[in-house]
Parts: sequence; C-alpha cells; structure tokens
Amino acid sequence: MAAQASLPTLIRKKRDGERLQEPEIRSFVRGVTDGTAQEGQIGAMLMAIRLRGMDAGETLALARAMAGSGRALAWPPGWRGLLVDKHSTGGVGDKVSLALAPALAACGCKVPMISGRGLGHTGGTLDKLEAIPGFRVTQSPEQMRSILERVGCCIVGQSEELAPADRVLYGLRDVTATVDSLPLVTASILSKKAAEQLSALVLDVKFGSAALCPTQDSARELAQSLVWVGERLGIRTAAVLSRMDEPLGRCVGNSLEVLEALECLEGGGPPDLRELVTALGGLLLWRCGLAGGAPQGRERLGRALDDGSALRTFEAMLGAQGVPPSTARRLCSGTPAQRRGVLGQASVCEELPALQGGWVQRVAALPLARVLQELGTGRARAGDAVKPRVGAELLVAAGQRVRAGEPWLRLHHEGALSGAARRALQGALCLGPAPPPAPPPRLAETVLGPGTPPGPPGTPEPPGPPAPAGDGR
Repeated sequence: MAAQASLPTLIRKKRDGERLQEPEIRSFVRGVTDGTAQEGQIGAMLMAIRLRGMDAGETLALARAMAGSGRALAWPPGWRGLLVDKHSTGGVGDKVSLALAPALAACGCKVPMISGRGLGHTGGTLDKLEAIPGFRVTQSPEQMRSILERVGCCIVGQSEELAPADRVLYGLRDVTATVDSLPLVTASILSKKAAEQLSALVLDVKFGSAALCPTQDSARELAQSLVWVGERLGIRTAAVLSRMDEPLGRCVGNSLEVLEALECLEGGGPPDLRELVTALGGLLLWRCGLAGGAPQGRERLGRALDDGSALRTFEAMLGAQGVPPSTARRLCSGTPAQRRGVLGQASVCEELPALQGGWVQRVAALPLARVLQELGTGRARAGDAVKPRVGAELLVAAGQRVRAGEPWLRLHHEGALSGAARRALQGALCLGPAPPPAPPPRLAETVLGPGTPPGPPGTPEPPGPPAPAGDGR
C-alpha cells in the first residue's frame, strides 16, 4: 500500500518538472508490476514523463528497474562475450533480422533475438516468421538455451517472465499518446535487452517519412540515448542511423519478405538489404571481439552469406523452432516456385501500370505500407490477425525511366482493391521529367559507445551524456 499511496506524490513531482530519484522510479515500476498502481495513475505518469522528460540518469534508472521487474536469462559462462542481439525501431520492408541472426551465428555468435509483432504500418519480425508453416515464436528460456547450444541463434517473442513492467507500459503508451517519448522508448528497448544478459547490441534507428523519428537529428538524439544507457547497463552498444523514406528491398509483406531474406542468405538479394545486414553484423562482430574492426566484421559477415553457412544455420533454426524438416529443406534449398509453394500465394495477383511516363524519383514507403496494412499485412491494434500472403513487389527503382502503362508494382491481396486504395498506391510512385540526383546513402551515420577504440577515418566520436528529453524544467 505504501507504493500505491506514494504514486500521486511521484506523479505530481514529475508533472512539476522535478527529477525522480532511483528509489522513487523503482517504487513506480514495482507498482506497475504488482498491480498496485492504477491504470489511470500509470497513464498520468507516462504523460508527465512525455511532457517533462527525464534526464539520462532517470532514464537509466527506469531501464534498470524495468529489467529487474522479471526474470533475467542465464547462459553458460563459455558464452560470455559472444551473446549479441539487434533491435530496429521499425520500418517498411525491414526483413534484416531474418538474415542477420543466422549469419551472426554462422560467424560464432550466440544470438537470442527477441523480436516483436508489427503494429500500424511497420512490419514485425515475428509475423514474417509465422508465415512459415510450423514456426513457433514462443520458446521458454530453457528452450532458447537448447536452441542456442545446437544452432547458435533463435528468434522468439518476449516471454511473460522477461521485463513484465515493459509489457504493461508498452500497452498503455499507444492509448495515452506517449509512444514517441525518448526516455520511454529507451527504457522499453533496453530493459528487455538487459534482461537478455547480452554482451553486445546494435540498434538500427530509422528516420524519415515512414519512421518513428522524422528527422536525422531526432534519430541521432534517440541513438545517443540508447547507446549511453546501454553501455551503462553493461552492454557494448552501437547504433546505425538509416533512412526510411523508401521500402527496404523490393518486397513488403510477410511471406514475400521471407522470400527476399532467403535471397540475401544465398548471397544475393537487393543491395540495400545486404548493405544493412552486413553493416549491422559487422559492428556486432567487432564489438564482441570476433573482428578487428567494423570493416573486417562486415567482410566476415558477407562471407557467411556467400558461402552458404548463414543459409544452413537459418534452416537449422527453422527446424529447431518447429518447422518440419522437409518444409525447411524446400524453403532453403528449393526453387523459387517450390518456395512459393511452401508459403502459399494470395488469391489475387495484379500489376499496377504507371499512369504517366517519367523518371522514378522514389517510391514512397508510407502510403504503400498504409494500403498494405489495410489489406491485411499489419494490424491496427495488438491482437489483430494478419494475412501473411498479402504484400507488394516493387518492379521499378529510383533512377529508372518508366513509360505510361508500364507495370511498376505487383500487388498480392485477397479481395477487391478499392478505388481509394488504388489512388493511394499510385500516389506512392513519384515521377519527374528528369533523372533524380544520386540518392543519399541508406546508412547515414554510426553512433558508438564511450570508451570504444578509435575506428577508421570518419568514425564519429562517442557521445557524451544525452541531454534531457522534454523541457526539463
């Protein structure tokens, strides 16, 4: 009752812009976890944090308290230094985890990757994997350890025992309009990673019109907060800022993205997908000591994609997580037609023609993703079902010239396409009378943790403590 009685005082204190002490933050998180905090009180505290912010120390205390609200994973001593994970802030066509986890395992890492489901227009790794018949994303900590011993990687959903306070807060952030709070985002992500007992973590912080962070400056602020807190939780942490104005790769939609990830695991696939997989993986191999630097790590991870070891590891992971061996074999070793036979196809496949000719300036990710979400690739609220075979394949790329009537998008769906949806899709194709300028690189910059050894020329300096989020007064 003491924690519950003190909550109004803590809410008032944060509402008035005062700093919360670590014991006060622990008291709040304890109330969230044991149910003594009322939902209205939790929502009020979330809004106070969103409006007044938290300094770096408060954010660290919040992440630490949330990580301590449940069970921490335990690993054999021999794995110390090799346990790695990656987190993305969400994008369109982002199937990086499907290729990255097995590639890292093929390089000698242990990858207990805990992923999420899609919400809104952004896709979820678990939804993509559940497009594969038999794949089980629910694994106990003991099952995870067994899979890591045999395979080296697993991709699973968050256990109820892991950072339970985060599940409560995450569920309320959407309905209280506090999703974009920098300290709440930081604590949510890192509490789960701290409970994983990781050695190293890389973060893909996306920015642009289809990302959580609209600008590179806001993405940098979030990345610096994540890296600073992650390092102080004992995790060697790095972040990459990547652009999310256009889809990553050519495919959007759960089963289609599995097929494209398999292309990457075979050493092919879209160049921008491979670039992001190898960049993130190279940083992790460097940070856990399996490569002398990020460039060497990138090269080593690329070899795992090219020599088939990453694909073999992916097939082993499928089998370990419930996919029948014959299904996993057809998916990983079969022809494109056999792979599509495993995953199935949508009932309708149609191509959209360009309404006029011109040079492709870009294909906007956000309107494309929103239409696909309405067609079933995503969900409006947690618990909604998704349609795994719905999706789209881009048939054009920026810098390409198209003629009026030429197909530019292949759409896979399960019913009639409304006129409004058709117009929205056509609006995603941005044409111009001349070739566009060279696009900026997908990877904009890297943020490294304090104490990181100097990298190659052009490597940014590690950040100092992030500034307080909110007005801080």
